[in-house]
Amino acid sequence: MTLTFIDLIPIFLVFILYFMGLPIVYSLFGATFFYFMVLDPSTKCWLILQKVMNSTQSFSMLAIPFFIMAGSVMNFGGISEKMMDFCECVTGHMRGGLAQVNVLLSMLMGGCSGSANADCAMQSKMLVPEMERRGYSKAFSAAITAASSAATPVIPPGVNLIVFCLIAQASLGRVFAAGYIPGIMMSVSMMIVVAIIAKKRNYPTTRDKFPPIKLVLRQAFVSFWGLFFPFGIILGMRFGLFTPSEGGAVAVLYCFVIGGLVYKKLSLKKHFIPIILDTIAGTSSVVLIMVSASVFGQYMTWINLPKIVTTAVLNLTSNKYVFLMLCNVILLIMGMFLEGGAALMIITPLLLPVARSLGVDVYHFGLVAIVNIMIGGITPPFGSMMFTTCGITGCPISAFLKEVWPFIVCLLIVLLLLTFFPILITIVPDLIYGPAVI
Repeated sequence: MTLTFIDLIPIFLVFILYFMGLPIVYSLFGATFFYFMVLDPSTKCWLILQKVMNSTQSFSMLAIPFFIMAGSVMNFGGISEKMMDFCECVTGHMRGGLAQVNVLLSMLMGGCSGSANADCAMQSKMLVPEMERRGYSKAFSAAITAASSAATPVIPPGVNLIVFCLIAQASLGRVFAAGYIPGIMMSVSMMIVVAIIAKKRNYPTTRDKFPPIKLVLRQAFVSFWGLFFPFGIILGMRFGLFTPSEGGAVAVLYCFVIGGLVYKKLSLKKHFIPIILDTIAGTSSVVLIMVSASVFGQYMTWINLPKIVTTAVLNLTSNKYVFLMLCNVILLIMGMFLEGGAALMIITPLLLPVARSLGVDVYHFGLVAIVNIMIGGITPPFGSMMFTTCGITGCPISAFLKEVWPFIVCLLIVLLLLTFFPILITIVPDLIYGPAVI
């Protein structure tokens, strides 16, 4: 089957509408319905509406609102604050200590908000003003905040991991486990860059020296409940204590108990409504993107685009590493233009069949895709996290760009290592669950 110009109009229409300022959700819906109602009216519209409903009927999708709610409860219940105190205790003696805290906190938060942009917004409000008070430039503070947020959704229980699991029909436990090493590598690489820049610019420390081990252990004990959160979820799923969806509910209950009874900062009377509103806003955003991308995927299936792309790529190369490098380029570009969840939903159905045909491990492909999209989110000219951070902090984009490049370079190096050494992604899930069947 060959594609005509008319068949491709919805793809161009999505980008036209998006750059005109229409949210990506409505751009995807608009382009899809335009095709089926105007360009190819032979299709029954109710079939598309049926797709809208069916795309929300996955039991695994219940994990999304639960983990988003858990993230909100962590913030209101003081769990995030205790985790930040631990990060400051461990890294405060280092040059650029507060910037190191920024990176380490992002790693420990695990993308519970459901969106890298939401994580970015939270830390822009929480850490950037404090960094400026401590003598860091606004541009550097904004750049490290945006860059560190790129690592957050890669680490469990990041919602993008759940989204990929739903698309690929893969094991959520394995996907979660696969995210640990890539996320840690991204964070460590940025901490190294921060240390180099901070030494060069003589950025301040928050502590004179590394605290006594006794103090570190005491702070670790106080922050233990927050630090244990992501590992507890993985272990619970591994040993069959709960399903991934049930794991989300357990996470919410856990955070309520810790925030209310242990840290005693959570008040149902005061915080229940804000938590519910945060959860509704976060869930609505993620699910709407997933539904719109799923409907757009129906259009791509209708014109047989996945099969055409698979055939074209296989004719171009049969080397899986060449294919993965092509994916890197495509996904980085997609990540510059689209929010992470939307980019993942649109591009994965096209490239995943090719990856499977070439013998690429599903989990290897998934994590490489997610890392790509997250790097794209901080990359000019249209990175969404770049605009989020600059909008909240008031940092000029030109100044932001001068500061963010070292972090983009170090993340690209990590991406190449993950691309060519799949064991970095697969070793943890293989150790926990045994070798995967491709």
